[in-house]
Amino acid sequence: MGSKSERKPYITNKSESFERKSFGKPKRGGKSFDTRDKYERGSLKYGRRPSNGDERDDRAKSFVQKRRLNKIDKDVHKDTIRLNKYIANSGICSRREADDLITQGLVEVNGKVVNEMGYQVQKTDRVVFDGQNITPEKPVYVLLNKPKGYISTTKDDKARKTVMDLVANASPYRVFPVGRLDRSTTGVILLTNDGHMTKKLTHPSFDAKKIYHVTLDKKLTGEDLRLIAEGIRLDEGVAVVDQISYIEGKPKNEIGIEIHIGWNRVIRRIFQRLGYEVEALDRVMFAGLTKKNIKRGHWRILTELEVNNLKML
Repeated sequence: MGSKSERKPYITNKSESFERKSFGKPKRGGKSFDTRDKYERGSLKYGRRPSNGDERDDRAKSFVQKRRLNKIDKDVHKDTIRLNKYIANSGICSRREADDLITQGLVEVNGKVVNEMGYQVQKTDRVVFDGQNITPEKPVYVLLNKPKGYISTTKDDKARKTVMDLVANASPYRVFPVGRLDRSTTGVILLTNDGHMTKKLTHPSFDAKKIYHVTLDKKLTGEDLRLIAEGIRLDEGVAVVDQISYIEGKPKNEIGIEIHIGWNRVIRRIFQRLGYEVEALDRVMFAGLTKKNIKRGHWRILTELEVNNLKML
């Protein structure tokens, strides 16, 4: 392998070169990542700017969280539910759209077509739409600030700690992680029982944006930063990095990187390919959601605004 000066970067799209795409600090000037700005507080297009986090705000947030959970809990213990709400809770569509499906005779209950508005369904009933069984669970979205040492699975054969241990009281329904963070990676991870949302956010064609704060074992050279920005070839192909830069006010071994590909341990392998070891990896944004005001190991329920933003992505 030749010297760094002889290494030729793998460029997949020259029109999206590092100089044009960088939201961080290019090799020659420009604005860099700022831990106090975009990737700590999140982009404002995904919702309101977070509050200053005083005690009054904390009490208000706690009250709102409890009210949401109480509402979900009441739905769980109801014996019957209107058919349109049953369908809407399954995540297929809104209640108004469910009314249209019912009147068109597209919904079956216990093997019979039901087109009666206001029809009450028991939880033991079998409801079918478009040939598929549906369940009445109300979608729940839990945002967790994952600490180190937990794996992102629902259970582990080796009895290691999982993210499920941290969100055990978050919902009366069973939720599942959207994607994975490896055991030593910290930061934002979403858990939900909304299968449609999970499929959308994890499908390769969706290109969910993720931003990471990377801490290396040594300073990243400007040349290697440029090579990463232009594409590093790994076993699966060229690892396309959307944006990368040094973090403003931090040593040059701390890097901000935005990526959408979901290859296993891709960020660690990118830096390893150039002779660096990742000492700490923290995901600070996923699909517009940040860990702002969520302590490590803690969680919160997404707001309606955040859920609607996810659905519009």
